[in-house]
Amino acid sequence: MTAPTCDLAVLQLYGFCPSVDNNGSEVGVGGEQTTPGTDPVFNPDDDSGEESESSPPPKELDFETCLRSWSFIECFRSAEEAEEAPAEENVAPGVRPITITDLAQFAPTPATLTGEPDNVGIAGMPTNFVTTASITTQSGTLFGRSLSVRFTPIAYDFQYGDNSSTTTTTGGASWADLGQAQFTPTPTSHVYQDRGTYPADVDVRYTAEIDFGTGWFPVSGELTTDGPVQQIRIFEAHTALVAHTCTEKPDSPGC
Repeated sequence: MTAPTCDLAVLQLYGFCPSVDNNGSEVGVGGEQTTPGTDPVFNPDDDSGEESESSPPPKELDFETCLRSWSFIECFRSAEEAEEAPAEENVAPGVRPITITDLAQFAPTPATLTGEPDNVGIAGMPTNFVTTASITTQSGTLFGRSLSVRFTPIAYDFQYGDNSSTTTTTGGASWADLGQAQFTPTPTSHVYQDRGTYPADVDVRYTAEIDFGTGWFPVSGELTTDGPVQQIRIFEAHTALVAHTCTEKPDSPGC
């Protein structure tokens, strides 16, 4: 089989084959090959006009081996100059995840607490507490982008002002809405043992979702709104035996 001839036009283009002798039985490669460590290297800092030998030489290429492989691709690759790495692009830093704290500026209005009846109670009897909180949607701008925030109440922390508290999943309902008589216990009622004035309030806990115009996404955590204090006056009640009920005789004592 006859060995492939050296393509002078191609190999000389890459500096591999200055002269080639081919008698049909072997491939001879002519030209000079410098010894490692003696290749002159241009030094831009040297203004003497001479090339510097201080830089390390390029890796030595085995011409004989790559030419015998019947494929000159390796020769071509070895001679290719290293391409310059593309300049690093200035990539804007990623936006950090939105937290529940970021949404505090959109928080619903704190809920007001009401004690039945008329923020007045009787010691030893239930005082019914009611607050109103519902799903609320707010719109605004966050990190320079328009968005909507939806808050859903999930828990109510009642502080009754006498060092007692309770947590419920409802804001309560009036006795009338419940169809119950006054001073009937409810899930949000509280019994004060002594007369006095007590500072009661309710904190409402919300979960949040955000929408940048592509759909709602939940945000981890809870947002709590601290409601204003409501003064609850508690009185003592005394009973007395009477001959008639107030319905029968409205002008009776105590009616």
